[in-house]
Amino acid sequence: GGAGGQHACLVADALGMTSVLIHPLSSLLSAYGMGLADIRSVRQQAIEEPFGEKARMNLQGIAGRLAKDTIAEVVSQGVAAGKIALHVRAHIRYAGTDTPLIVEAGAFRPLPRGPVKLAPLAKMKAAFERAHKAQFGFIDRSKELVVEAVSVEAVGGGAAFREKVSKVTRSKLPRPARRTRFFSGGRWQRAGVYTRDTLLPGHKVMGPAIIIEPHQTVVVEHGWRAELTAKDHLVLRRVQKLRRARAIGTHADPVMLEVFNNLFMSIAEQMGVALQ
Repeated sequence: GGAGGQHACLVADALGMTSVLIHPLSSLLSAYGMGLADIRSVRQQAIEEPFGEKARMNLQGIAGRLAKDTIAEVVSQGVAAGKIALHVRAHIRYAGTDTPLIVEAGAFRPLPRGPVKLAPLAKMKAAFERAHKAQFGFIDRSKELVVEAVSVEAVGGGAAFREKVSKVTRSKLPRPARRTRFFSGGRWQRAGVYTRDTLLPGHKVMGPAIIIEPHQTVVVEHGWRAELTAKDHLVLRRVQKLRRARAIGTHADPVMLEVFNNLFMSIAEQMGVALQ
């Protein structure tokens, strides 16, 4: 959030990281993302039928009804029907198991004028087997397949956006707007205060320094340097080696311990799934 830039350098130091990327709208990133994101509408309905042509026809009929609802909902948000993509997905599992895998049964753009026509059974079966092999490590062709459900998703309205790339300047860094001090690392640090609108792509600010942006404040700690990129991103890099009281690994830091515990647990869980 808006306070992230104030602590970025110190958090990076604690985690052994040497660079930080700060987007110009990082303090508003959730709202920024919502503004660029697609509008989606999803409907799902259970089927529970043996995999076959009858199930495919039933799936196609239900998908057609659900598609009308999802498209209508996205259109009601102001998205033109011609800019909506439709995805139909089948939830398929082996008989006697309770873990369905979702496979693409049909993707449409532009939207179909007539009935929704789904992929052939062979194509859906092949997609299921690829997904099952990737997730569980095996395929059991002796077991019957079951179509558990169908889901339909209508997607549209996302903003097409490309970040502007500016020329990197070779001009001299402007003088700070003022000078101040802040307390960090157990002592007071004398720092120049820069406003973001006075910095150009290519300018580099050595820490200790404070950079004030319209939506947040960035603290550049001692030993760090801030650089404005051609895409107007602020990149913080540690340019002086951090002196540590002890080598990494000789002290059970609770943050690092939790990070590695989660990594090892994830590996163990993935191995268990593969063995299953």
